[in-house]
Parts: sequence; structure tokens; C-alpha cells
Amino acid sequence: MLAHLIAGTKRMFGLHRPGRSLIILPDDVFLVSFPKSGNTWTRFLLANLIYPETPATFANIHQLIPDPSATTKKEFLRIPRPRIVKSHECFDPRYPRVIYIVRDPRDVALSQYHYHRKLMRIGDDYSMEEFVTRFLAGKTCPHGSWGQNVATWMITRKEGDPGFLLLRYEDMVSDTPRELERIAAFLNIAASPERIAQTVERSSADRMRKLEQAQSDDCSLTKDSRKDLSFVRSASAGGWRTGLPEAEVARLEDAWGHLMAHLGYELLSPEKAANFNSRFAETILQGASR
Repeated sequence: MLAHLIAGTKRMFGLHRPGRSLIILPDDVFLVSFPKSGNTWTRFLLANLIYPETPATFANIHQLIPDPSATTKKEFLRIPRPRIVKSHECFDPRYPRVIYIVRDPRDVALSQYHYHRKLMRIGDDYSMEEFVTRFLAGKTCPHGSWGQNVATWMITRKEGDPGFLLLRYEDMVSDTPRELERIAAFLNIAASPERIAQTVERSSADRMRKLEQAQSDDCSLTKDSRKDLSFVRSASAGGWRTGLPEAEVARLEDAWGHLMAHLGYELLSPEKAANFNSRFAETILQGASR
């Protein structure tokens, strides 16, 4: 009874988090990715690009680039349009324009494993084999498996779609200014080289780690989590080569090699890549025929 009363009061004053009931506006842009694919870093990049007078922090990121599961409805109403909205959802036809970030699933699995340690969902002695089993089955987060999430967007969004921008986390790491310029062009923002450089510097991994240390209790991403483990880890690509057992790498490639090859990720078994690409092409054709 009391819980219903509190929930009703929050809704009355717009203090609830809208979640999937968020009213989507025609000029909204959604920043989408499977969890632990670089979404938070990209939110910082976008916030620092769009609001150069208000540097992004862990304390204000939910107000600058809102998250329907963390930003209240009242705060949503204050955000100037067009809004950039965070999402981890599978394909949703309601999203007018989408920036989709994809990351090598071998690195995603490793990053998610350490994030679950930070959140105390698993212990330090939890086996990587068991975690990868759950990861493959889509049981480590509420947004399906990596393969399900990525495939829903790859199959339903055609190449060249003006309302869809695909980013690879690895490309963003290797040349952040170039990829940020692509983002700015997609958003119709005329950003000077100086503004791009400032945005990259304000969103660097070192700066984000310092902000995390100072504001870990001010953000739902890090609140009530272990302080001896960082949310912002290596911020690099290819950590799976030393962090994942070879057997687990093989399992991930066996499950999603067709998607990985299509997205340009090198497989440990390159002789399978051609077959995987054929399988993905067949999947695309089957999806288009429905």
C-alpha cells in the first residue's frame, strides 16, 4: 500500500523514471548499444560536444544525455530539443534516428565480467567459463545476448540509411577525433577542430577516472558498487587476447562469428570467415523477405 502511494506521488510530480513508457519525440536521437560497448564514453563525448559550457561529469550525465531508466520525467521535460537519449534496447521502430555503437563481443564479455564484479553480482572467484555461458545465453543483462541485440539492428537498418549511424568502438579508440566528426555531421553540428579537440580531452579515460573517483556516489552507474574496482577500466580494444581463455574465445566465435566477420572483426579461425559472411548474407536476405 505504502509503495503504491509513493509511486503514485512520484508520478504526480514527475519524479518517476519513464523507462520504456518514455514519450518519444520526432526529433529524438537515440544512442544505442549493447551494455559495456562504450555507451558511457560516447555519452560523455556527445555531452561535451553539445554543451561545451557545461562539462560532462558522472553527477550530471543523466541530465545532459538522459537515460529513461535513470533520468526522471521532470528532468526529461527540461532537456532542450533535439534530445540525445541513451538506450540499450534491441531494435525499436519508434526510434526516429539512431547512433548504434558495436564492440567486439570478446571484449564486451570481458568488460561485463569485471563490471559484474564491481557491482558485486559475482565474486572474484567466479569462473570465466560460467560467465561466458550466461553471456552467450543472454542472461547477464536484460537486453538479450550480444548477438541478438546487434543482429536486430544490423538486419533492420539498411546501409546508407540517413537516420542510422553505425560506430565501431575500436574505430573510436583508434581515431577519436575522426569518429567524433562523423557524429557531429550526423547531428548537423558544425564543430571546429578546436571544439573537437576540447571534447576529446574532456572525455578522456584519465579524466573520466578522476571524475569517477570524486563522484562515485553521485551516479547510478557507480553508486553502491565496489570502490576498489573502476567503472572506467582500460578503455582500450583487444584486451580479450590476454584476458579471455582461448576456449571461451572459441565459443564466442562459434556462436557469433558470422556477425563478427561482417563487422570487420578478425577471428582466430580466419578460414571460417568466408562461411560466416555467407551465413550473415543469408540472414539479411531472410530478414528482408519477411
